[in-house]
Amino acid sequence: MRRRLARTIRTGVILTLLVLLTREDILEGVLRLLGFQGEILVYERESMGVLLLQHVVMVLVSSAVAAAFGLGVGILVTRPRFSYLLEGVQSVVAGIQTIPPVAVITFAVPALGFGFAPAVAALFLYGMLPPLNNTIAGMRAVDPSVKEAARGMGMEPGGILREVELPLAWPVILAGLRTSVVINVGTATLGAVVGAGGLGVVIIAGLVRDNPALILSGALLSALLAFAADGIFSLWEEA
Repeated sequence: MRRRLARTIRTGVILTLLVLLTREDILEGVLRLLGFQGEILVYERESMGVLLLQHVVMVLVSSAVAAAFGLGVGILVTRPRFSYLLEGVQSVVAGIQTIPPVAVITFAVPALGFGFAPAVAALFLYGMLPPLNNTIAGMRAVDPSVKEAARGMGMEPGGILREVELPLAWPVILAGLRTSVVINVGTATLGAVVGAGGLGVVIIAGLVRDNPALILSGALLSALLAFAADGIFSLWEEA
């Protein structure tokens, strides 16, 4: 109970800091306390709150698609009828993971154009392995005797999947979703390269202007968002 309370408080503090730092005056004050000087310490072309929202939307959409793919394909290849596909699917997905996200975004631009779509496509490809692997691991870890007992009670395959296998495999599956989301929070900063917005806009602006304060502000909010996402999933796992 105490452990859960501590995690709840910690996650709440991180979320509060994240929201407060989207205010330009507070962010500028923090940067000045850290020793940064100069006229431009905060990105002025767009609100940090808007950029944070764009970042969150990119992560949510790509992670939802990656979760649906990983869960669906993971269930499919653990069915006896399609088990022969297991090794091939894992090899293909693992191979895709070796391609850098920047390269995926670059290849996606000619087909999807600039903006939100190529960024989400890259994040999906980069984030689909953990949900897939964990779904497979979770489903295969279900004790065969439990499934046999359910079958002996007259349950159909679909019922066994919904009421026996998925509930037992869910903690492992959720851990994969957690990993995927945290990975995508960091990788989503690359979406700015193709005009998708997000916190990467601030980081790139800092690199172009040789302004460490802008780089730190974008990186700081991205890190806080990753910690917040991880904290939310840890609370979900304990629920």
